[in-house]
Amino acid sequence: MTIRESIAAKTIGERVWFYSNYHCNLACSYCLTSSSRGSPERALAAEVMLALVDEAAALGFRSVGITGGEPFLRADMPDIVATVARRLPVVVLTNGTMFTARFVARLEPLAKLPAALQVSLDSADAAANDALRGRGTHARVLAGICTLRAAGIHVRIGSTLDDGVADMLEPLCELHRALGIPDADHVVRPIVRRGRAADHALGIAARLEDVPAELTLTADGAFWSPASPTVRNGRLDIGELLTRTIAPLRIPADAMLRYASSGGMPQMTGLVA
Repeated sequence: MTIRESIAAKTIGERVWFYSNYHCNLACSYCLTSSSRGSPERALAAEVMLALVDEAAALGFRSVGITGGEPFLRADMPDIVATVARRLPVVVLTNGTMFTARFVARLEPLAKLPAALQVSLDSADAAANDALRGRGTHARVLAGICTLRAAGIHVRIGSTLDDGVADMLEPLCELHRALGIPDADHVVRPIVRRGRAADHALGIAARLEDVPAELTLTADGAFWSPASPTVRNGRLDIGELLTRTIAPLRIPADAMLRYASSGGMPQMTGLVA
């Protein structure tokens, strides 16, 4: 079965993910990768990412995701995103704290391209949000969203909620609607007890649906899912590693197809069916 056939059959996801880097200007309490200012950068070179995007398109992948760390700590990220979007639709996961008017001016080409920025916002209440993500982040994120939208850039909201706080969801939805962001652009996911979340006893054990079959490329290799290459206490979890090789893309793609066709990755550990 080819990549195109597997995507059509929904055996694997249509999006290929890139961990562009692992360092971050925040240190969120539930971060899967335990990212912070002091984390090793472990960046994928721009030319490597762009070559892999070309391969992904040729193989039949339909879209690209970029995550980290905080991708926009990289000075070249605005140019990378615009170049990727000219080849395949792209979504970039970001903590949303860096979008000053001056910075957003560099992102203005995205307004005319199939690109979306998925900004993290976990509560309508500033204190509750900042308890997880850092003091002052709520205000900076709201300001950044407004600046992005004023520039015509497609903004999505990503909310990561701990178990038992569903009552926070409706006020959060009211807030993003007030910001002009529709329900269709609000992604809600649970905190998964991996990375720094495990240190703080937050979230739930990973369920099968929390580890989707979406080919994920990092400086350390190719993984089954964007929830796979987690870091705790400085150590990378390789339990869901597909291959150490990421290029040519056919190698990890074929490995993913083999596992997917057999019902999933046998190395997966700590999953709840």
